[in-house]
Amino acid sequence: MHINRIDLNLLVVFDTIYAEASITRASRRLNLSQPAISHALGRLREMVEDPLFTRHGRLMTPTPLARRMIEPIRQSLQGIEATLTKGDRFAPASAVKHFTVGMREALETALLGKLMRSIAERAPYVTISTVRTERRELERELSVGTIDAAIDVLLPLPDDIRRERLRTEWLTVVARPRHPKVGPRLTLRTYLSQEHIAVSSRRRGLSAEDFELGRQNLRRRIRLRCQSHLAACRVVSETDLILTMPQRHAGILNAQFGNQLVSFPLKVPAFDTYLYWHASADGDPANAWLRHQLVSALRPSRTGRSAAGGPRS
Repeated sequence: MHINRIDLNLLVVFDTIYAEASITRASRRLNLSQPAISHALGRLREMVEDPLFTRHGRLMTPTPLARRMIEPIRQSLQGIEATLTKGDRFAPASAVKHFTVGMREALETALLGKLMRSIAERAPYVTISTVRTERRELERELSVGTIDAAIDVLLPLPDDIRRERLRTEWLTVVARPRHPKVGPRLTLRTYLSQEHIAVSSRRRGLSAEDFELGRQNLRRRIRLRCQSHLAACRVVSETDLILTMPQRHAGILNAQFGNQLVSFPLKVPAFDTYLYWHASADGDPANAWLRHQLVSALRPSRTGRSAAGGPRS
């Protein structure tokens, strides 16, 4: 296949269909008609002699060839965009741009409201997707551009993955109001005697709090393991189970349940949150703007943290 046969717009359409898993959503994102998107996909299918996507219900599922194509195509498109974009060319007020950011549920709750208020004021045509990224895949996803940035705990990543520390997070214990054993102060002995909820997206393995307890040869009884902090907070409000979770996330979620937040009764290190991006995005003004928005939205307020989240001596 000769390069002069390739229309760059076909690759943009391919990338967008892959990201959206839908011709309808791809047409909205690119501001093109659905027939135009289908025509472009048909031309690309003819060029590579592969259907590229097959329909399963409402979703367009990529073929094995499409899965092999997507990473080098995205990397190439990102490189072209960075090359053509000058340092002063990104204008948030008029830019039509979509960013994808890797983060977990707790950060979505704490971050997205403030982030989207800021973006709505400054960049009315910018859209955001937040996705869960497996930590072992973070380096690859940043390097090929499937995500533009990520926010997570400190991870052992190579130097071409840039990082910036954003904030410090403490653990807090959540219990229902008038819990028969949990009051304003919680002893370690009482904490260990209770039944607990552990929140994790993984099917097995230690949570952060269980890891810290294990370092001191301590164990707690897990009565429920679930995937959502919101669901866990509701269970706490209706039972005597208690939950350990990041303080800021707990403050937001439990406002609707009236649960009490109590200091974690063990002196443990704080959890630092980091912003990650790839070195190739250092000179990209759009990515730099996104990073600035994320940093601004996640920086802690000057009022400091409440006592419920601090370490116990």
